[in-house]
Amino acid sequence: MRDHAGSHDEQGKRITVAGGGGFIGGHLVGALRAEGHEVRSVDIKPVSEWYQVHDGVENVVADLTLREAAFAAVDRAQEVYNLAADMGGMGFIENNKALCMLSVLINTHLLMAAREFGVERYFFASSACVYAADKQVDENVIPLKEEDAYPAMPEDGYGWEKLFSERMCRHFAEDFGLEVRTARYHNVFGPHGTWRGGREKAPAAMCRKILEAKVSGDSDIEVWGDGKQTRSFMYIDDCIRGTLSIARSDDILEPINLGSSEVVTIDQLVHIVSEIGGVELTKAHNLSAPKGVNGRNSDNELIRKYLDWEPSTPLRDGLEVTYRWIASEYAKAHGLDSDAFVTP
Repeated sequence: MRDHAGSHDEQGKRITVAGGGGFIGGHLVGALRAEGHEVRSVDIKPVSEWYQVHDGVENVVADLTLREAAFAAVDRAQEVYNLAADMGGMGFIENNKALCMLSVLINTHLLMAAREFGVERYFFASSACVYAADKQVDENVIPLKEEDAYPAMPEDGYGWEKLFSERMCRHFAEDFGLEVRTARYHNVFGPHGTWRGGREKAPAAMCRKILEAKVSGDSDIEVWGDGKQTRSFMYIDDCIRGTLSIARSDDILEPINLGSSEVVTIDQLVHIVSEIGGVELTKAHNLSAPKGVNGRNSDNELIRKYLDWEPSTPLRDGLEVTYRWIASEYAKAHGLDSDAFVTP
């Protein structure tokens, strides 16, 4: 794979990460600091609620839906990574469509600020939720190519916001010459992320449910949908590597997939996590719960063409790390010994 820098000079940049207190943002801030950049991390949550807080970073609590806050966040920055959004797993985005749509204000104001301050490069974190629903009706899904976003019929609420914001980025590039890069994330998971509270995604939710089963001794576990839905899940290390490579590419000018092509059913996901946790479970499928589309997978032909690379961390490997981290957090939250949750 080509290195992160590519042909875009990356020495000692002043970089703003919007959403730096979140799951992916926290990992990205850490990677940028490790490279020696001057990083401003901005998030709406109090710093005490950030998933990671890094030394040597300017940490700012601000509501980036507000124009003044967005402009202050971008002031003096040479690069901007916009990972900020009001979002969560399927249970959250299906029941909070208006909140998801309001994230359009974040991207709009950050783009305006980037143009005003002459930002050298702007990265927008989009989502596989932009893809047309009629391409995802069968669990035996054909991997989604970038052009499958049109004709447009994305996930209601969250998907429409992401697709509209992609268009906004495109037109700022076309009309104002702003250097914009956009990646469509496919189901990112890993440690230092949401694992409880209703915004967690499927891998973290399954890890938590396995832990709850170990504590309670109740082997019944609720699975949303019929369990036959298919997904691919990308480990966070691959996400950060891909994000930096896409942002720094001089060739990737259109939105591009960033996701694993390893497909599993939700039932298979449950089985893998239960093996890691050493628990035998009885699945109870809740057919009335939010389950999303029937099938979704990333076509990686384009990213292989541009980067000679694609996300490749095996799902089980990533889940083992994630399970152990969530077990540690669960134990701390409940005053338990985390070693009891991890099989040898």
